[in-house]
Amino acid sequence: MKFIDFLAAIIFLASLPIILIISFFILTINGRPLFYSHQRIGRNGKNFYCYKFRTMKNNIDMMIKNDPKLFKKFIDNDYKIPESFNPYSKIGQFLRKSNIDEIPQIINILKGEMSLVGPRPIVDKEIDHYNEEEKILLLSVKPGITGYWQVNGRNKIKYPERKEYELFYAKNHSFYLDLKIIMQTIFVVLKRDNSIT
Repeated sequence: MKFIDFLAAIIFLASLPIILIISFFILTINGRPLFYSHQRIGRNGKNFYCYKFRTMKNNIDMMIKNDPKLFKKFIDNDYKIPESFNPYSKIGQFLRKSNIDEIPQIINILKGEMSLVGPRPIVDKEIDHYNEEEKILLLSVKPGITGYWQVNGRNKIKYPERKEYELFYAKNHSFYLDLKIIMQTIFVVLKRDNSIT
């Protein structure tokens, strides 16, 4: 575990009371399940389930897959739900805008599946954007909760430019780059920059 990941785990444990309060409100307003998990590709191509607080209404995945037009928009939007379709609950919208929904990914860090900083974990179809050499490089590091792509525009940046950001991090990652990305992440979250939601 990287030193920065160790610090993240300590902060997570220290903030457990706040997390429990957030969980209570989610369960009270949204009901079960508390978490949303989705299969992603991790380091060395190993699949894992990435956790988030549930921000969407139930069965959204099936709704998207069963609607050919909506599913095409989802693919064309770099595997993100298009803005024209609002699947979020009221509390879910707040969690997304504040990035609180990402907190459960600390569990992925504790399990050794993710890091605090790294490329965003991708779904199976996204790996097709990379050639064989790029795949090896991308999957040589653990995916992260935040990363070089997120602090450089995220939702404003599409493939293949996004790919270049992710590969830059995989090739140049270091303690100092991680620290810089963390500081930039704090800034954009406090600024409420919609490009990273």
